[in-house]
Amino acid sequence: MRTIVVTGASSGVGLAAATELASRGDQVVVVGRDPGRLQAAMAAVRAAATGPEPDEFRADFESLDEVRRLADRLLETYPVIDVLANNAGGMLGAYRKTVDGFEATLASNHLAPFLLTHLLRERLRGGRVVNTASRRHQPGGLDPDDLTGDPASWGAWRAYAASKAANILFTAEAARRWPDVLSVAFHPGVVRSNFGVDPVTRFFYKAAPFLTTPEKAGALLSWLATAPAEELRSGAYYVGHAVTAPDQRLADPALASWLWETSTKAISL
Repeated sequence: MRTIVVTGASSGVGLAAATELASRGDQVVVVGRDPGRLQAAMAAVRAAATGPEPDEFRADFESLDEVRRLADRLLETYPVIDVLANNAGGMLGAYRKTVDGFEATLASNHLAPFLLTHLLRERLRGGRVVNTASRRHQPGGLDPDDLTGDPASWGAWRAYAASKAANILFTAEAARRWPDVLSVAFHPGVVRSNFGVDPVTRFFYKAAPFLTTPEKAGALLSWLATAPAEELRSGAYYVGHAVTAPDQRLADPALASWLWETSTKAISL
């Protein structure tokens, strides 16, 4: 039995993965932001569980203090964490600065999981970290020295793409710095969901005929969380079950190290 923490698990890919993992008998810990959605998700995960009672924690990843409190509660509850699935994240409709002073997309999609992983790092020895990235990653909008952003030049897709590039860089650098933790990132597919901030985008992600189901994407996350370590490559980015090269600019270890150092300073580690 594994202890698996899944963030962003109150809907979509995270919920599908949490439900599948609970059905296999793993100890699943569901993390979500919205109380109502979290309650509904827990009912589904509990109904599927064949092992220990699933657990739940609420946290808003736009607040680093909430991430720290989440880590404290996880450390108090679980002496071993086998898998941390950093799946929480999304896209905003307008520029927003968090209470900590960072651009909110980068804060919730990168800085929050970066902080949570660091705080749980000792419990993850011998385990793994699975980061939900995206094919929409583009490093062009990512400046490791500027985590606040400029409202005048901000764009929803540009900010989202930069945060997903950060996920891939974090994964690669974690594999180099933490050889005792298997770290992978993956593209879940273009998933049928409530993703998006405008009516056109939301309609596309609900109605397009070629979309991936949350269950299929959740199965991929579950595979990365549970496959034998020798079948996976630490630091890699997966599309489906295959290691795939991301944007060539993300292969630069100097960029990954630069982002790691500025992110470490930003979260006051």
